[in-house]
Amino acid sequence: MSQDPLVVFTPSGKRGRFPAGTPVLTAARQLGVDLDSVCGGRGICSKCQVTPAYGDFSKHGVTVRDDALSEWNKVEQRYDEKRGLKQGRRLGCQAQIMGDVVIDVPQESQVHRQVVRKAATERVIAMDAATRLHFVTVAEPDMHEPSGDFERLQKALAEQWGVEGTTADLTLLAKLQGVLRKGGWQVTVAVFQDHTATAPKIVEIWPGLHEGGLYGLAIDLGSTTIAAHLTDLDNGAVVASSGLMNPQIRFGEDLMSRVSYAMMNPGGDAEMTRAVREALNDLITAIAQEAEIDPALILEVVFVCNPVMHHLLLGLDPVELGQAPFALTTSQSLSLPASELDLSAMNARARAYMLPCIAGHVGADAAAVALSEEPGKSEDLVLVVDVGTNAEILLGDTSRVLACSSPTGPAFEGAQISSGQRAAPGAIEKIEINPETKEPRFRVIGCDLWSDDPGFEAAVGKGGITGICGSGIIEAVAEMRIAGILDPGGLIGSAEQVGTPRCEADGRTHAYLIHDGSADGGPRITVTQGDIRAIQLAKSALYAGARLLMDEMGVDKVDRVVLAGAFGAHISPKHAMVLGMIPDAPLDKVTSAGNAAGTGARIALCNRAARAEIEDVVGKITKVETAIEPRFQEHFVAANAIPHATDTFPELASIVTLPKVSFNTSGEREGRRRRRKS
Repeated sequence: MSQDPLVVFTPSGKRGRFPAGTPVLTAARQLGVDLDSVCGGRGICSKCQVTPAYGDFSKHGVTVRDDALSEWNKVEQRYDEKRGLKQGRRLGCQAQIMGDVVIDVPQESQVHRQVVRKAATERVIAMDAATRLHFVTVAEPDMHEPSGDFERLQKALAEQWGVEGTTADLTLLAKLQGVLRKGGWQVTVAVFQDHTATAPKIVEIWPGLHEGGLYGLAIDLGSTTIAAHLTDLDNGAVVASSGLMNPQIRFGEDLMSRVSYAMMNPGGDAEMTRAVREALNDLITAIAQEAEIDPALILEVVFVCNPVMHHLLLGLDPVELGQAPFALTTSQSLSLPASELDLSAMNARARAYMLPCIAGHVGADAAAVALSEEPGKSEDLVLVVDVGTNAEILLGDTSRVLACSSPTGPAFEGAQISSGQRAAPGAIEKIEINPETKEPRFRVIGCDLWSDDPGFEAAVGKGGITGICGSGIIEAVAEMRIAGILDPGGLIGSAEQVGTPRCEADGRTHAYLIHDGSADGGPRITVTQGDIRAIQLAKSALYAGARLLMDEMGVDKVDRVVLAGAFGAHISPKHAMVLGMIPDAPLDKVTSAGNAAGTGARIALCNRAARAEIEDVVGKITKVETAIEPRFQEHFVAANAIPHATDTFPELASIVTLPKVSFNTSGEREGRRRRRKS
């Protein structure tokens, strides 16, 4: 008997089998997938738009054929004619599941839309932008001194501003004469001149004195999220920040899954390139609307990203990054027209700059962190950890700087966690567990009250408590260890062992109940043994990468730790250390740098000299390859324990006493004699 079709929803990862003919919206609702609908499935509101993906998905164990969904119907056709559907989109209330299928729920179709926590960090940056405005008075045409309008504009720039040898492309020349005459021979030009010796280029022109502003974008293109900071190129002020989920997540949550997709599906790399470029155009449009500016005023964009994202954005095949020696097509910085990246939502003559990659899997995002945090200028030994789906780690001081990447996976961001979700309103983000009663209290995104505070339920609102995000799961696991619910090996004790009915049987293992909303139709939020294992794998990879750099540097401790990245900004240093994510250090020496990669991108956007500086610095950073280093596996295994099997944590021990408990299948605590078998 054949099985019903399997449907896998991304980015949630929820899956289930449904009879052929089941509407996608119905399946989503039954699985608890976050898919919006206002019109009750009548094809009017368009809130339930989804994007089906086709091809081989080894990660999900499915092959999606072209006929996996029912054919386009009249309701979808009518809606497309009246309001328009993006290419590849379907209405979830109309499309029916006919075969195994992978379906992406885009951000705008989610009820609890993603909170991309990549706000700009306050930073003083010396302004020296590559694109600048110049107001000039141009000589009028003279029969006795024949020359072209452009040549007279060139001369005016040279005489009045010292800008020599300017060039312009054909699209600017086409509007030149009309603008000059409209402005009465007084015009404002935007001139792009970067840190290289290339000739300055006129990229835009306005009649008279232009006072409408000039803007650039600093974009941190991550595996999971894309964050953009719209920046005033006159004063460096961030006028708007916005972000969205990286749509490539439907091809694989981690980098190697996306490389595998490109390997297994001819044209898969081009498909992922197209998806991310379309998302960037959407993001540019949205951020311009938020700032209430004309997107044609955006004349520069700086990108930072990891090597796989780097290749897929540029339209380069990432396959070589999936196997040793992990060769990049190019690691140097790139300066090119934004139009070559199909970025049509900004000025047609805008320029794009990509920071250099360091090597292998340490990319332009790590270079941006180095530019922002400057470990090579530090007198004390600093460990900088950019926590994400793929963690970038820098260790250095004035003597030298080392770098590596570590495949932590998406567990820290709430994926692969039973009650996990992205950071959105209703997600548990902080938690405390009473060591005596084992009772939890928590806070959710969007509400400042704790769960045991008066008025909490009213403040949370009808959206309710929906799940647990990355910072929440880290705190939950660490608090379980502090409270004696979890032993050093990562085992959750039974109700009898721990002394609380919140430790529930879950098959052969146990789970800890944080919140039970089932009486009101809400979710039961638990931390399962599988969740603990996923977090152990992620934190072990992170710690092993850091230890590998420490070995290379010949040290057993670091002076300070900087947690970078949007996610890193929300991690509690104490809980990170209890979990064993980072090496032992005084807690006051563990700080957050916010979105350091995004800050590095803004520095490169606002200061030409910074581009030259990071290009020089990157050449001096020593890359350590975790994938081929045998000690990485040794460190990884030892780091599975919470906090660690062999490394001592004296600084942590001075502030937190971890219970000496050991849970096993016979249900005994550490030190208690085993019973003989009868």
